[in-house]
Amino acid sequence: MTSAPHNFQVDLRGLVDLLSHHLYSSPRVYVRELLQNAVDAVTARHALDPETEVRIRLSASGGRVTIEDSGIGLTADEAHSLLATIGRSSKRGGDGSIAEHGLEATRREFLGQFGIGLLACFVVARQIRVVTRSARDPDAAPVEWLATDDGSYTVRELPHEARPEPGTTVVLEARPGAAEWTAPATVEELARDYGSLLPYAITFDDGEGGEPRPVTDRPAVWDRPFPTPAARRVALAGHCAQLFGFTPLDSIDLDLPVAGVRGVAYVLPEPTSPAHRAGHRVHLKGMLLTDRADNLLPDWAFFVRAVLDTDTLRPTASRENLYDDETLAAVREALGARVRGWLAELAASEPDRLAAFLRVHHLGVKSMARHDSELLGLMLPWLPFETSDGSMSLQEFAAAHTDIHFTRTVEEFRQIAPIAAAHGLGVINAGYTYDADLLALLPAVRPDLKITELDAGAVTERLDPVPTAAELELAAFLATARTRLEPQGCDVVLRAFQPVAVPALYLDDRQARQERDRTAALESADSLWSGILGALRGSAPRARLVLNHNNPLIRRIAALPDEALTGTAVESLYGQALLMSQRPLRPADSTLLNRAFLGLLEWATHSTDARDAQEDQK
Repeated sequence: MTSAPHNFQVDLRGLVDLLSHHLYSSPRVYVRELLQNAVDAVTARHALDPETEVRIRLSASGGRVTIEDSGIGLTADEAHSLLATIGRSSKRGGDGSIAEHGLEATRREFLGQFGIGLLACFVVARQIRVVTRSARDPDAAPVEWLATDDGSYTVRELPHEARPEPGTTVVLEARPGAAEWTAPATVEELARDYGSLLPYAITFDDGEGGEPRPVTDRPAVWDRPFPTPAARRVALAGHCAQLFGFTPLDSIDLDLPVAGVRGVAYVLPEPTSPAHRAGHRVHLKGMLLTDRADNLLPDWAFFVRAVLDTDTLRPTASRENLYDDETLAAVREALGARVRGWLAELAASEPDRLAAFLRVHHLGVKSMARHDSELLGLMLPWLPFETSDGSMSLQEFAAAHTDIHFTRTVEEFRQIAPIAAAHGLGVINAGYTYDADLLALLPAVRPDLKITELDAGAVTERLDPVPTAAELELAAFLATARTRLEPQGCDVVLRAFQPVAVPALYLDDRQARQERDRTAALESADSLWSGILGALRGSAPRARLVLNHNNPLIRRIAALPDEALTGTAVESLYGQALLMSQRPLRPADSTLLNRAFLGLLEWATHSTDARDAQEDQK
C-alpha cells in the first residue's frame, strides 16, 4: 500500500540548524546516532527474546551510508506516533530555541525505536529511508519510512518478502557538500571511535567486496586477562599511545562497581600546567560520549588522562558531555581517591616508580598534599624542594636543620643561597607554586621543626663579625656609606663571609618592605593621612647592605682618600647588590644607579685626562 506525503510537525530546517550549530559540536555525531539507535533496538529485541541473534552491520559506498540491525523494529502506527512525539517535544521555547530537556525526554522515551537521533542524520543527509519490521507484532507488515530534508515524509506498508525478519535498515543519502562525512574511510573511523566498546558485535563493509571488518573491540583492554602484571602494563601503554598519542609513565585502574564505572587513567610522561583542563574520554554503556570531559577528575589530577565506561552518569541532551550533578561530584571524588591510593601504594612498595613520577609531576602531588595532611605525611620523604643544601625532600633537609628558614621569592633565595650554605643556615625556596603552603603545614606533621621566614637579622647574625680593631679603622668609611644610603632607607654593616667573590649582599625582609611602603605613602599623603600613617610608624628593621670584609674590592674602596669617590663607589655597590637580588627598582633606586654610573664614568675619564696632561708635561 502507499501513503500520501506527510509533513513533520516541526520546522525541520530550523531543527537541523539547531542540531548542527547549537546542540551537536560536529556533523560526525550522525554515525554515533545511527549506532545508538541500532544498539537500543537490539537491546529491546533481546529483552523480548533473549535467544535472538544480535546483528548490526554498517556499510558505506557511493555517497550512501547503510546500517542494518536485528532489533525490535516498528509498526506503521509506531512510526507515525514517533514523529508526532518528536513534534511535540521539539516546540520552541520562549527564546526561540528548541527545549533541550524535551529532546532528552524524547530520546529516553524512544530508546529501542528510531530515537530523536534519527533527525540528527539530516545534518549530512538529504534523504533518509527506513525499512523496518516489528518483532512485537509478527503479523504486522514491513514498513517503509521515507523522509527528505524539505520536511516531508511518507509511511507505507511493504510486502512481507521485502523484509522477512524483524529489524530495521536505515539508508542515508548524502546532501550536497556532505560527501566527506559519508566516505567509507571516514564512516569506519567514526564507527570505531564511537562504538569500539559497544556490547554487541558490529561490522563494517566498505562495498569493495572484502570481508566485513569488526568495529567493536571487546572486552575493554582494562578488563582483559593477562598472564602477568608486566604484560598488562605493556598492553595498557599501547592502548594509551593509540588513544592519546603518548606512552604513559604508569596507569591507574579506575574501578568503581557501585557507581557503574570501569576504566583507567594514564599518567602523562611530561609536565603539564595545573591550569590546563584535561580532556578525558567517557563512554556511556559502551558508546563514546565525549573525548573532552574536563569535569571528570579533581582539578589537582591534571597529570592524568582517563578513559572509562559508565552506565550511571547522566549525559546532556546532545550526548556530548556529562551533567555536573551530585552523582558526577561523588564519582569525581571517588576517582580522586583512586589516584591518591595509587600514590600511597607506590610510596609503600615501589619507591623507584614513585621517584620517576615525582621527577615529572611533583607539582600535582604538592597541590594534593595542601588539602590532605595524611598524604603530606606519606609523601614527605619524597617531595622535592629547592634548598640551600641542594634539591632534596623536606625530611632530608630537616635531618640537617632543625631551624628552617624560607624565602617567599625565587630571586631572594638565589641571592642568599650560596651565603647561607657556606655559613650553615638552612633556607628553603618557597617561591615556587604550593611550596609556601606546604611549609606552613609542615609543623602539623613535624612539630619538632621550627619554620620561620628568612629576615635580614637572621642572616646577618650567621655571618662572621669583623674584629673590633679592624672595624674601628674603617669607621670613617662606614659613616660615609651610611650617610649615602640613608635616603634609600638602607643600613650598612660590615661582616666577613663566604664566598669571597661577593663584595656586598643586599638583605631585605617583609617588615622592611612594609616600612618603605608606609614611608612612600606618607610622603604623598595629605595632612589627615600623614597623621594616621605617622602614628603607624614602628620599629621595623630596615634593609641592609652587608659589605664583605673578605673581599679585596671592599678594602680598596675603604682606603680611597676621596670621600666623594668613596660615596659613589658605595652607591655602585648598593646598585649591584640590588640588581643581583632581582627586586623591582623604585624610582629613587633608578636615580641612584644612574648617578653612580655617571659618577664613575666621570671619575674614570677625569683620571685619564689628568694622566694624559702629566704625560704631555713630561
